[in-house]
Amino acid sequence: MKKKVSNKFLHTAKSSKKDEFYTQLSDIERELKHYKEHFKDKTVLCNCDDPRVSNFFDYFSKNFEHLKLKKLITTCYKNQNADLFSENKSEKAIYLEYDGDKNQNRIPDPEEISKHHLKDDGDFRSKECIELLKKSDIIVTNPPFSLFREYVAQLIEYDKKFIIIGHQNSITYREIFKLIKENKIWLGYGFNRNMAHFINRHYLDYAADLDHKEGMIRVSGVVWFTNIDIEKRHEDVILFKKYKGNEKYYPKYDNYNAINIDKAKEIPMDYKGIMGVPITFLTKHNPDQFEIIGQMVTTKVDDFNHGYPYINGNKVYARILIKNKKV
Repeated sequence: MKKKVSNKFLHTAKSSKKDEFYTQLSDIERELKHYKEHFKDKTVLCNCDDPRVSNFFDYFSKNFEHLKLKKLITTCYKNQNADLFSENKSEKAIYLEYDGDKNQNRIPDPEEISKHHLKDDGDFRSKECIELLKKSDIIVTNPPFSLFREYVAQLIEYDKKFIIIGHQNSITYREIFKLIKENKIWLGYGFNRNMAHFINRHYLDYAADLDHKEGMIRVSGVVWFTNIDIEKRHEDVILFKKYKGNEKYYPKYDNYNAINIDKAKEIPMDYKGIMGVPITFLTKHNPDQFEIIGQMVTTKVDDFNHGYPYINGNKVYARILIKNKKV
């Protein structure tokens, strides 16, 4: 029986094996075309994938020569069955290595892919998988959303370049926000309409519009996280509104000295102080144009979070606090 998915389904997935959302090839192609120059002579690791059915493996193996890769490694968590929905019932984990086409047919044939058994369960935190991580240059995958903090922490610990999928709610996690504020990770180009369709038969997609796709689940607020420099990151947000003369349009928060901005396009070009902008602003953030000061996302106050924002006693949506460097 399929479960009807709601905005809370990610939390449900945390406590089950259903934290498995497989990425469409078209979404992978759309994002990774912007990073081609970074893959030359690099070893790519996809360490949250079943390599026999993973679209990440499919993309990199079929574009191996085009990207001029050195090696491709993908790991499988307790599952050798060519079935996305076997729920990891196989007892042995494997990893595959591919280092390019040998017979000049431009196809990754089975005999060109070396298969190795793992002694452990294939979890990215296992000793064996950490050794594979150490040998790799760029990590590209869709890690479990419920383990996102831990997954990113490992990448930072081992100083790895990465392009990974996560939910935009992760931005507000203290550990993740700290890295964003310190300019150590940022958002990639993103998904169409800020949403993705994942292959997943555990939940029923009840999308009412043309986005409904059988056998898939539509998830809003899905983004790409990376620490690889991209052209988009250095594009200024074009500003055309003014604060002076329109002060009433930009109310200040009751509990923090900053003005409220509802949309990135409404950021005034002439305001020198701190501004609260929606979390989605980070899809447009240029560190040369704006400085990230902090956030207002929970009632807890600490070095990064300044309490949930209120205007005239009314609670408003969570905000990222920024300052324009170019005023």
